[in-house]
Amino acid sequence: MKMELNRIGENFAFEAKNERGNLITIDSSSGAESVSQCFTPMELLLVGVAGCSGIDMVHILKKQRQQIDSFSISVDAEKEKVEEYSVWKKIHLVYTLHGTIDPEKAKRSADLSHEKYCSVSKALGHTSEITYSVIVNP
Repeated sequence: MKMELNRIGENFAFEAKNERGNLITIDSSSGAESVSQCFTPMELLLVGVAGCSGIDMVHILKKQRQQIDSFSISVDAEKEKVEEYSVWKKIHLVYTLHGTIDPEKAKRSADLSHEKYCSVSKALGHTSEITYSVIVNP
């Protein structure tokens, strides 16, 4: 996989482009010069774990013929400073699904994602405590 990042302007923003031509802009969260409309690289890690596990769950639930009408994921995380850098110490995801869905199947799909399939969860799991809850038709 190849990606290209190009600096935008005079400060800390970069535009990233993947092989398919998709674009995303990232920036630093520190300083008045930062572009507040952008995700930071650390925020993208949280988006990555939520997106990866969400995709897994949809795939698993569709195979089980569950009808998903809507699906949202909220993420709450805490950073910890380690030497000169920070890591996500705790990450908690809340999956909220609506539809004709067996709650046990939804919970199992989250378990399978985090225990077996989600590469991002596996990568972050070395430094982060990742927890989650699944809510079906609240």
